[in-house]
Amino acid sequence: MLQGKTALWGEDAGGEGGGVHPCWVGGGWEHLQPCSPAACGQGGVGKQGRGTSRGCCPGQDSLRTAGCGGELPASPSEPTLPQLGLHLPTRLRQQPWSLLYCTARDGFSLRTLYRCTSQLSSPALLLIRDTEAQAFGAFSTSPIHVSSGFYGTGETFLFSFSPELKVFRWTGRNNFFLKGDVDMLMVGAGSGKFGLWLDGDLHHGGSCPCETFNNESLSPRGEFCVRDLEVWGLA
Repeated sequence: MLQGKTALWGEDAGGEGGGVHPCWVGGGWEHLQPCSPAACGQGGVGKQGRGTSRGCCPGQDSLRTAGCGGELPASPSEPTLPQLGLHLPTRLRQQPWSLLYCTARDGFSLRTLYRCTSQLSSPALLLIRDTEAQAFGAFSTSPIHVSSGFYGTGETFLFSFSPELKVFRWTGRNNFFLKGDVDMLMVGAGSGKFGLWLDGDLHHGGSCPCETFNNESLSPRGEFCVRDLEVWGLA
């Protein structure tokens, strides 16, 4: 799994052994350039979980399984991550991004996610694929971190590919953007419901319509099992 920099929204980072360009193809994020075994070995935390999928459906290979050599069949009809670039704040659209955390490399742990993302004070892009092959996530202009209350700005949004990209922006009804502790990460809230939540093991999560974003449920069944999860930040 590569930690190299990449212009996430359509420009290939190129360079020697470094850049990757992730896109949504054939039901998963895939690299246009393969990573190297050395790069996959970086990021010492969570070594026991690296290269494995610990979701609630054993036997399904992680999307990023080893991240080296494995390729998924491409489908031109699948949406690509560069579509999200059009919905980012203008100042961020051409910025280089770097992979901060991924379950295939770092294991399934919210504590590890916090450790990996706390090093940078940059916006964060959370990407999730569940065991039903649904893709969705959240964008925040604030880094994901442990907090005693809600934090974030009105530029935060939720999104889903179902299969077309849908973006759910701030309604202005409340300021419940993000909140995180060791047991749960929440994005959007209201009336006791969360727009998106993940448990401390990053195995399970859920999504409900919420006042913050007036979103649809990001997962058709409401609750879901995580197959793959990544967090990207500015390089």
